[in-house]
Amino acid sequence: MNNRQFYHPKFLPTWLLISLMKFGAKLPFKVQVTLGKIMGMALYPLLGRFRKIAFINISRCFPNKRKSEVEALVRQNFEALGVSIFETANAYFATNDKVSSMLSVHNEHHLTTAINNQQSVILLAAHFMPLMLGSRALLLKHHIANIYRPQNNALFDETMRKGFVDNGATMIKTKDTKSMLKAIKNKLPIWYAPDQDLGLDKCIFAPFFGIQTATVSATARLAKGENTVVIPYFFIRTDSGYSMSFEAPIENYPNTDAAISATITNQILEAQILKFPEQYLWIHKRFKTRPEGEQDFY
Repeated sequence: MNNRQFYHPKFLPTWLLISLMKFGAKLPFKVQVTLGKIMGMALYPLLGRFRKIAFINISRCFPNKRKSEVEALVRQNFEALGVSIFETANAYFATNDKVSSMLSVHNEHHLTTAINNQQSVILLAAHFMPLMLGSRALLLKHHIANIYRPQNNALFDETMRKGFVDNGATMIKTKDTKSMLKAIKNKLPIWYAPDQDLGLDKCIFAPFFGIQTATVSATARLAKGENTVVIPYFFIRTDSGYSMSFEAPIENYPNTDAAISATITNQILEAQILKFPEQYLWIHKRFKTRPEGEQDFY
């Protein structure tokens, strides 16, 4: 953060944002949720492109919903988007005591048992709105490697990286497969959210909500390491705070068929999304890459 380039006037808006996030991280949970929902509704009419993406995604994934039901879920999704601003602030700037006070932890023994048994662990997560806070929460008790995509804004990227590193994380860029494999080999649990459309070079098609979807194939390749387990990880906002839960390691994974492995991971993430669909990242073009000859969704 002492890099002199960050004191260029072009970064003044980013410094202001960082200051506001530090202040926001100090607010009580219920105040954050209330203000976040208000901010989300303020963003709803302004972010037409993302509103359209969310509407298309939800309509495709829930074809039985009426238009009014889809629109209502999109509004709830924007409320969650507003709250996520505070959740990201908490991930970077909240104290460990505050993060811990908001948590309800379930079935953590699945993770601790694997670690104690000297197994390599891949924590399989979905892109829910509290994504960043869910990563930070893991660091309260565990040394975790976070797989992340660098931000375009260099100052904000450094703020994100420092916020996690200062709390004990190892940061690995999404394209740095060599470091991922090294972390797995060294028995360092990695936190990995593969539900993004990265194009045909890095994905294969597998069903997701009944739709052939470009699905990251690296999950199965990483899991081929000796004595490696994949543990589904679920972090979601509740009325009183956040629920952090772990499931038993996926059995017989990866499959020798890459498409079957991708289908398994999609089914797990889909089941998580169905529990709290309003908090999922529907504003991402999840179905951007289509099978040859199929019309573009967006």
